[in-house]
Amino acid sequence: MQVHKSFEHPFDAFVSNEAEVLILGSFPSIKSFEDNFYYAHPQNQFWKLLVVVYNEETPQTIEQKNSFLQKHKIALWDMVKSCERENSLDSNLTNIKVNDIEGFLKEHSTIQKVCFTGKTSQKLYDKNFSHLKIPTYYLPSPSPAYRAMKFEEKVKVYKEILTLK
Repeated sequence: MQVHKSFEHPFDAFVSNEAEVLILGSFPSIKSFEDNFYYAHPQNQFWKLLVVVYNEETPQTIEQKNSFLQKHKIALWDMVKSCERENSLDSNLTNIKVNDIEGFLKEHSTIQKVCFTGKTSQKLYDKNFSHLKIPTYYLPSPSPAYRAMKFEEKVKVYKEILTLK
């Protein structure tokens, strides 16, 4: 018998007053819980993708990651506020309660587009917030579990979407 534990999202959204892009994941990995920041698993390609897209050095600390995101006007958050799960795979999320994305976008009116780093976050958004009038885009999952697309192909999609004005 599998045991699912209850989890609350462990940290706040990262957002600055100038943010123009909101990137939504599903829910932090166990490693992100431990490190207290987004996309902390060493095999997750999120930061690797962003540094190639923006031709920057890889941020190592939370402060460097904050500066990087602020410089490129990126906000980070997750769709899931709380859930039950057994491990870090999205397929194991149950009893999901979503974050108030609508309220967040009203509060941060500089955001011009929403991007999803996986099908789970996109499906949850579509189910709960499809009425919102803001452009949305799917970014291929940076998760080490998603191997359907090569890194170079992911870079191309990320660059096309994130640099789109």
